[in-house]
Amino acid sequence: MTTVFQALAQLDNSSGSAALCTIIAAQGSTPRQTGSKMLVYPDGSFVGTIGGGEMENRVLSAAIETIASGQPKILEYSMTDPQRGDPGVCGGQLKIFVEPILSKSLIVVIGAGHVGLEVVFLAKWLGYRVIIADDRTALCTPEAVPEADEHLPGPLDDLVDRIELAAQTYFVLTTRNVEVDVVALPGILAAKPAYIGVIGSRRRWATTKSKLLEMGVSAEAIETIHSPIGLDLKTETPREIAVSILAQIMKLS
Repeated sequence: MTTVFQALAQLDNSSGSAALCTIIAAQGSTPRQTGSKMLVYPDGSFVGTIGGGEMENRVLSAAIETIASGQPKILEYSMTDPQRGDPGVCGGQLKIFVEPILSKSLIVVIGAGHVGLEVVFLAKWLGYRVIIADDRTALCTPEAVPEADEHLPGPLDDLVDRIELAAQTYFVLTTRNVEVDVVALPGILAAKPAYIGVIGSRRRWATTKSKLLEMGVSAEAIETIHSPIGLDLKTETPREIAVSILAQIMKLS
């Protein structure tokens, strides 16, 4: 059976979110004592227990709300009289701290060319979780891009289906041409991430936009895309361009 501490370690290595519920005070007769923990996931599943019953059911609901809001809360329960709304009859009192554990922001870089590699390097240095994707499988390996946390080689039309999106996910398309962009973008737009940026000139973006409209992508959705990508910092080198891209993401986040 997975313990709460093992589940926390697994969570730290993924892009998931949860809420840690800890009994911080217990007086009188209570189902469990101070220090008891339960880790709750967004879907309502959980590891550990703080006592079961109606009290735990209420904490589960509060934990899910906390994950959504990102704000911690302290819950207090008297376990005396269900007729007045108490969640039990044990006779004691409980105080529970519910702490949201939100996933690291995720940057998905599509295109393992010169700029893409620099974006991966800089994003990882800044503390983001980073995924690299490319339809050229030889360029999308741990050996070719060692800084990435995950490598997704292969077709890009189903890319989003292969990613566990974080609460804040940023897509950076540093691709080689329009044809690659129009394959990847419809699925990415449907996922409604926090950011989508596409590299290229204004002329290239105009072509991409026209093709997306022909494919039935709405103009409203297309307007959410940032292209040309990055802040206007008068950049030239791949590393400088990567700085402008990460600066734009940080400014908007």
